[in-house]
Amino acid sequence: MKYTITLLIIGLFSSPMTQAQTTIDGIECDYSQSTFNSSESVNATSKSEWSCNDNTRKLTANGLPDHAVGEFPNDNNPTKISEQNISVTFPLIPIETSTATQLGGPRGAQGYVLNGIKIDASTAGSCDDSGSNCSLINPSGNWHIEALGPSSFNFGTDENNAHVQPGGEYHYHGIPEGFVSMLGGNSSTITLIAWAADGFPIYARYGHSVANDATSSIKAMIGSFQLLDSPLALRPSADTYPLGTFKEDWEYVHGSGDLDECNGRVGVTPEFPAGIYHYYATDSYPYFQRCVKGEVEVSTAVQGGNGIDRRRPDFAAAANRLGVSERTLMNAIGGPPPNFNKASTILGIPVAQIRDAVRSSR
Repeated sequence: MKYTITLLIIGLFSSPMTQAQTTIDGIECDYSQSTFNSSESVNATSKSEWSCNDNTRKLTANGLPDHAVGEFPNDNNPTKISEQNISVTFPLIPIETSTATQLGGPRGAQGYVLNGIKIDASTAGSCDDSGSNCSLINPSGNWHIEALGPSSFNFGTDENNAHVQPGGEYHYHGIPEGFVSMLGGNSSTITLIAWAADGFPIYARYGHSVANDATSSIKAMIGSFQLLDSPLALRPSADTYPLGTFKEDWEYVHGSGDLDECNGRVGVTPEFPAGIYHYYATDSYPYFQRCVKGEVEVSTAVQGGNGIDRRRPDFAAAANRLGVSERTLMNAIGGPPPNFNKASTILGIPVAQIRDAVRSSR
């Protein structure tokens, strides 16, 4: 049975806190919306439908937003929003793992908002070490540009922290403000807005101050990434590109915020009063999770010429695996090219272990 979006929202915020949920079956399994969007950049009907069957949650959508959007194309984002053919499945019973899987770009979306819009928080932009050669569409440089934060680069994002990919797909890099407002999200509500690629739920901004206490106050969640005190070796000048411009400027510091390295935690929510692992979209970096903690199928990565994998390693993930900070690892490795023997001497970790951690993070 399908419900209108209005009735669905009412049910979302009035569901009893006493009924324990052992799986996510039955939560948002009948979400369906068809909304005409009169924004000049859309002027069409947004459609999304979620359903559950056996062990699978399925999204069918046309990729058009259901809330007001900015002007597209614009001077910094030359692509028009166009209808997409979205058909995506998610685990209905997600399985939490002890490792984090990086997603985004060719590895696959981090998740989808209920309105059918993709979450792809990273960008394809990068700079070389000199900072004189930068591109917003070429990820081959060593320094990966963030869409949100310092204004050294402008990706043409709108008030929903979203813009349009070359194929016409409107997608979010941060909190989808227009959609959250449509759901009535505010500082006194914990608002489910999306499902991550691994099947775990994503909430907007607010959660309980004590993760496992449903009677505790509601507060804005804060990510646990911190800006480095000084630029990494070989980084383009911070005078030109302030700290925060690049992904590599951020370091995960366990316990410095409310959330883990994937912007998630285990705790109670209105839909899951018995507790569940879940993610948050936050005002602080990384805005949306860049990795997931559940089992997930990763898309085949894009390769360079001659079949050589040219993706830059995720040094944050490699450092976490080795038990050191990202900055410590990168300073020890040096390069390019990386010097694993030197890193082994500095860190006191076997060469093979360092090499495996770096290579497996690609």
